[in-house]
Amino acid sequence: MKSLFKYLITIFIATIFFLPTKEASTKSAASYILMDETTGRVLLSKDKDSKRLIASITKIMTATLAIESGKLEDVITIDDSILKAYGSGIYIEIGEKIQLKDLVFGLMLRSGNDAAIAIADYISGSEEQFVALMNEKAKEIGMKNTTFYNASGLPTPQGNYSSVYDMALLTRYAMKSDMYKTIVGTKKHKVTTNYKTYLWENKNKLLRYDYITGGKTGYTEESGRTLVSTASIDGMDLIVVTIRDSDDWNTHLELYDYAKENYYSYKVLNKNKFKVIGDTYYNDSTFYIKNDLYIPLKKNETKSLISHIVLEKKKNYNTGDKVGINEIYLGENLLFSEDIYIIKNNTHTQKSFFERIKAWLFND
Repeated sequence: MKSLFKYLITIFIATIFFLPTKEASTKSAASYILMDETTGRVLLSKDKDSKRLIASITKIMTATLAIESGKLEDVITIDDSILKAYGSGIYIEIGEKIQLKDLVFGLMLRSGNDAAIAIADYISGSEEQFVALMNEKAKEIGMKNTTFYNASGLPTPQGNYSSVYDMALLTRYAMKSDMYKTIVGTKKHKVTTNYKTYLWENKNKLLRYDYITGGKTGYTEESGRTLVSTASIDGMDLIVVTIRDSDDWNTHLELYDYAKENYYSYKVLNKNKFKVIGDTYYNDSTFYIKNDLYIPLKKNETKSLISHIVLEKKKNYNTGDKVGINEIYLGENLLFSEDIYIIKNNTHTQKSFFERIKAWLFND
């Protein structure tokens, strides 16, 4: 059984100066959240755990499951299940042949409720079975205040409920997929089927700003306006979610301005080779991590940053094996864990007396 031993390295970074915090004006939002995508840390929020109707930002989950199905290149023949759809659509027709990938573009750029139903039916055989997958994935991600009843976000027969925190968690998970990032960051997408040619423009107006990387809009009378967006600003990857916000475009911009004016991207870990102070078990080896780590911090927070290294005592290991983790804390709060890998250095092994005699006799 593998034993663990720990090394604690405390990083004290001098505070050069402290700027007063500038508040974001977010009065129009019933719930909002500003999250650091890298660590999942909540930078600012209001009523982040309340369950509310979420409308079409539901489709982030639908798109995620479609991407993870491994069937994006499949060509689907649209059947009469789409007749259940109403509201926003891409207006596909029964008998039309279209790639699943293009349906996901229509789902996310134009918020196609018909696309959501077609995707659900193709992947799971029915929307009901697909919804079961949605709720299963929500639990896996840690969405504790979320219940899905359909793949589109329509309010009938029953609308989907979630919180801004849960939707930020989902978005953080979805953004790990390069395909998802490509789709939600696309401004226009052209599709030709056996029936017609479509040119879809993304409804996400925030994409006019260079730092916005994606997102999803939503609206029903019951839910009000809902919006998810992602951004990359000054080395910080950020997520904003608002629910029931009549001025959501401006709320998102204000929250990103708040992050830009109050947080700074600090390089906390780098992927250079390193030794661990006090380590005697792996003293013939060096360690590395695979990625540099940047974390948004306020300038007065840097003095509370702690790096905690935990190594496993492995009897047999090879270069490239994972041998521990590097945990980054802000005070007592764990922000991030990065895997540690080993480089096994070549060392000279002393031969036994008989091995030396054999080598002398046979010139080995």
